[in-house]
Amino acid sequence: MGIEDWNLNELLKQAVTDIDSDQQHFRLALFFIVFNPVFWNIVAYAEYRTHFLTKIAGGAHRGCYILAAVIFSLGVVRDYFFNRALDNQVPSQFLEWEYFRPLGSVFFGFGQLLVVTSMWQLGITGTYLGDYFGILMDEKVVAFPFNVCNNPMYVGSALSFLGVALYRARAAGVFLALLMNTMYSIALKFEEPFTAMVYGKRAEEKTKKSS
Repeated sequence: MGIEDWNLNELLKQAVTDIDSDQQHFRLALFFIVFNPVFWNIVAYAEYRTHFLTKIAGGAHRGCYILAAVIFSLGVVRDYFFNRALDNQVPSQFLEWEYFRPLGSVFFGFGQLLVVTSMWQLGITGTYLGDYFGILMDEKVVAFPFNVCNNPMYVGSALSFLGVALYRARAAGVFLALLMNTMYSIALKFEEPFTAMVYGKRAEEKTKKSS
């Protein structure tokens, strides 16, 4: 199908129609995409207020590793249901344009690069909410990928999902990728002010000690 054959309104309507929202794996993928960031923000804030994971694990680092393992596992489950959902969705004519497939590969590759390099720069505690446990970085990371975007882990994850959806020409996958990006944007409304607050407190304490 060439671009000259497109009737954009009709193709978009068809793409929406192609989404089988009653399909079980689609609903489970949707659930975990919404649930995961809500879960880790609630648990992390509860840890900050009560130190319950630190107490259970016998230390802040151990508590953070437990939360990291849970978040990682939830991510694996989410990815599984996302891929199974796409297996059971029909391809969309709109997304079968010849350039969407290579574009999907580029999005996926760049997204994974952002995710992997972000984890490399931050480490486990930096990636998995260590600041809620009082585990702070020595200084702000400004090297790649943080010189490209402020939240490469979230951007990279959403890009990876979008890349898979485009590669497989699944409108349901595009919808789920956009939902993921929306959920991450909401999560950042809580996470970024918190991070600024705890690092601001540390800076104030250092200033008081040096004065």
